[in-house]
Amino acid sequence: MEQYCANTMNEYNFMWWNVENLFDKVNSPNRTEKLERTLKDELKGWTQEILDLKINQLSKIISRVNLSQGPDILGLCEIENRHVLELLAKTIRQQLPSRNYNIVHADTQDKRGIDVAFIYDKKKFDVEKDANSGEDLVFSHFIMKREATRDLLQVNFKTKAGGKRLVLIGNHWPSRSGGQYESEPYRIVAGETLGYFHQRILDVNEKDDDRNTAILAMGDFNDEPFSRSITDYALSTGSLLKVKLADNPRFYNVMWSLMTNSVGTFYFNNSPNLLDQFMISKGIVTKKNFQIKNNSIEIIRFPEMVQGKYEIPLKFGRPAEKLNKKGFSDHFPIAVTLEEIS
Repeated sequence: MEQYCANTMNEYNFMWWNVENLFDKVNSPNRTEKLERTLKDELKGWTQEILDLKINQLSKIISRVNLSQGPDILGLCEIENRHVLELLAKTIRQQLPSRNYNIVHADTQDKRGIDVAFIYDKKKFDVEKDANSGEDLVFSHFIMKREATRDLLQVNFKTKAGGKRLVLIGNHWPSRSGGQYESEPYRIVAGETLGYFHQRILDVNEKDDDRNTAILAMGDFNDEPFSRSITDYALSTGSLLKVKLADNPRFYNVMWSLMTNSVGTFYFNNSPNLLDQFMISKGIVTKKNFQIKNNSIEIIRFPEMVQGKYEIPLKFGRPAEKLNKKGFSDHFPIAVTLEEIS
């Protein structure tokens, strides 16, 4: 598998991965009794030994991306809590001692307790602080439709090299459980929420950079680039010109370039679905402070991650259902490189 490497001070490699139910061990003190009851069957046999094995499997892949330098920022979903995130970050640091990884995590309202998080290299990025309060500019945006679903995690970063603002938004949209179209309204609400906060980010920073804030949205959207929730509600398109000329804030979905390759990040009935995506704002499309490095968009598929004639992800599973100690996740990760413009 050909890889693209962010190998200079002004290049940044971003990786996104749905790591498939990275739960804490059964009867963990880091879990509420209510959540323990909710996850009861899923947690059967999920011991510290199994958790450690899962983390080691994930870190093997993460440490190999970007030509074995690891990502500069890693976005994650299906992380149960801060404790397992810290264990994962620690293991990656052991394999990549040159990295100084730190974490950003927000405890969300998801009924299964799974969160979105970021691991970032403090040598390359700072989390921006509010000028008045001094607090980190980290926001967990609540998605509601009758009851709480998953949140969006926004982090305002500043590059160490050039002091440029880069806003990241991690997404894990409601699943297709119960049927793709029956569950679609939940993802439409998520798309509206992402679109609203896209607008808010530009409004807040209007005086600073003429509404050209660089925003990189990433996530498991549980819909494809052409789905209504993505195109009509998150306002994401495959047209660079539409993003440049639109009066309302639009995203350019960089995954459109992979749509003709018959590949996916998640497979249902052995058919590929491109559910994991990167989207960029007008500020990156117009190359004001950042630009996408040519040919750097990829689905990470190392040989050991792939199984069967349909080449689907080799999932780790869990002791209660189809555990494979040599597996990783039911999603392939994705990666892209941004270049900072002086």
